[in-house]
Amino acid sequence: MLKGIIRFTAILACLSLFAVAQAQLPAPATTPAAESSPLLKKVESYLRVLFAWGPDYQVKLGPPVPAKVPDLLEVPVQVVNQGHTETGTVYVTKDGKYMFRGEIRDLDANPFEANLAKLTTPDSPSIGPANASVTVVDFSDFECPHCRELYTILKSVEPEFPQVRFVFKNFPLVEIHPWAMTAALAAQCMAQTSTQAFLKFQGDVFDNQDSITPDNVWQNLSTFAAGDGLSPDSLHECIIAPQAKARVDADIAEGKSLDVESTPTLFINGRPVIGGDQATLENIIRFELARQASSASGASLPPPSQPRK
Repeated sequence: MLKGIIRFTAILACLSLFAVAQAQLPAPATTPAAESSPLLKKVESYLRVLFAWGPDYQVKLGPPVPAKVPDLLEVPVQVVNQGHTETGTVYVTKDGKYMFRGEIRDLDANPFEANLAKLTTPDSPSIGPANASVTVVDFSDFECPHCRELYTILKSVEPEFPQVRFVFKNFPLVEIHPWAMTAALAAQCMAQTSTQAFLKFQGDVFDNQDSITPDNVWQNLSTFAAGDGLSPDSLHECIIAPQAKARVDADIAEGKSLDVESTPTLFINGRPVIGGDQATLENIIRFELARQASSASGASLPPPSQPRK
């Protein structure tokens, strides 16, 4: 999520369809990039008046490109003020009369296809059938209290949907959770041992989350691992080996490519769900199961694709 002092993206997201005034606007000086195009000059002038962007705001527009909708141009917008940068997009009619901010969606495509193309699951611990029509991917942090709450919820949800695949991804927020990366590496090592070893280890960590500290994390994790037959020495060798770190880093990179910023974040057949109470999760899963059944019978909605196996 883009952040900054001027909150450009948040402001533009609230705009509905409106006309670019035909009368001469009181125009502050435009940037050199906009001076070369009457259309960009007009758009910049309007935006400056609308948001009171004076000379201390550097505005860069374009270049405009054809939008997916005929007779519309897509115009990138970048605004810099006091070292803070915000970006967004506006759509302008080719005659320069109307502008709007929003999303253009293809009604013939799965709205979550872009997410599904980025999700990968073959190397991640999971439960449920590999060919499930509905897949829930959970980006989680072992030190995150909300992730522990979701873990408890999922323990109730999973038995209700044996036909659904539940996949775990490591996303340790190392900036605020000092032992999360260590736990993620250890969990990856347990996953390399077996799925059952990982699941037991996952439960041990979340069940004891409150008592784990940066000072005693190794003692606790090695004790949990030993309960599944992995000695402290073997766990240590695995944690310091490059393979475990590479796998965790791959999960993190995948999450960032999907704009994951907080944990837990789930993707249910590609649909992003941040956190989520039990009723919400169950409703979405049931919806996706019904949608799959409907598409199989020839319904008009696009069928839910699956993460790459």
